[in-house]
Amino acid sequence: MTPRQRVQATFAGRPADRVPVNYLCNEGIDRRLKSHFGLARDDAEGLRRALGVDFRSVNPRYTGPKLHADPPGVTADDWGIRRRWVEHEAGGYWDYCDWPLRDATVEQVDAWPMPDPDDYDYAGVADACRRFDDYYILAGHPGIGDSINSCGMLRTMEQVLIDLATDEPAGLRLMDRRCEINREIMRRTLAAADGRIDMLWIGEDLGTQRGPTLSLAMFRKHIRPRLQRFVDVAAEFDVPVMIHSCGSSSWAFEDFIDMGIRAADTLQPEARDMAPADLKRRFGGRLAFHGMISTAGAVTYGRPIDVVEDVRRTLEIMKPGGGYALAPTHQLQDNSPTENVLALYEAARELGVY
Repeated sequence: MTPRQRVQATFAGRPADRVPVNYLCNEGIDRRLKSHFGLARDDAEGLRRALGVDFRSVNPRYTGPKLHADPPGVTADDWGIRRRWVEHEAGGYWDYCDWPLRDATVEQVDAWPMPDPDDYDYAGVADACRRFDDYYILAGHPGIGDSINSCGMLRTMEQVLIDLATDEPAGLRLMDRRCEINREIMRRTLAAADGRIDMLWIGEDLGTQRGPTLSLAMFRKHIRPRLQRFVDVAAEFDVPVMIHSCGSSSWAFEDFIDMGIRAADTLQPEARDMAPADLKRRFGGRLAFHGMISTAGAVTYGRPIDVVEDVRRTLEIMKPGGGYALAPTHQLQDNSPTENVLALYEAARELGVY
């Protein structure tokens, strides 16, 4: 099977030759893996081929003007989200260090510069789709469609949760502005791909490790309607949707199914009510699954033999009947030993064969 055929069959519950795999990473481990395979630091495609990855992501490149100045020692992205690079012993991470819209009014939110959907290279989407024709192509990413995380990067997580609880006009206006801009970008992306996007990837982190971040009633009032706009856009192009949600999020899965979402991503097995066997029993055949190999487990803290056993246990539960693509629960972290990550993908290829 081609990678595309493999994932299509798996997500449809049909027989495939092996379980598909995907790859998500932080910069440090990505750099070490490329060095291991003798690849250039910018050879992302070479690394995915070396690991046997079945998925490719295609999104338009922003070509517009820089909208936000970089404060000293800080990088501001196109949305004005401010980060600084913090080194640690295994590599580093981008730390959210300032929240310019924390105390903003509705008028200030309306005046805040945000990307224009006109300022993206949609022609590049079609080119990338042709280049990755044998692969299962995802458009979007876990930061598309989300209200809590991305708005929290501008407003603080605490304030966003207060916004949801109190119907704060400025916070809700920020959610809607981001939602409408990203929805239009995704609509134009799907149109430019001319039928070659296989799945739209959206996200909204709904859980902590111990339980829900918000109530089901609040989810249905504020979060679900905004996510539904993306599901509806995908439906216009007959494209299924996968949703990323970290932590204890299975409480929302019935709503995902009712919304028309086809696959759930992340699936942190250590979080409450996220045990693989339970998810398979409750939702198998109604939702496809993507993830479930914990980045806070054996791949980080164990030995290669522990990683292989983690993959084996997961596949024994998730492999029967299809509907599962093996992937890290989030980005592989810099403190994951290189040999453990290599063991992960070798075990996935060998043990995932039907």
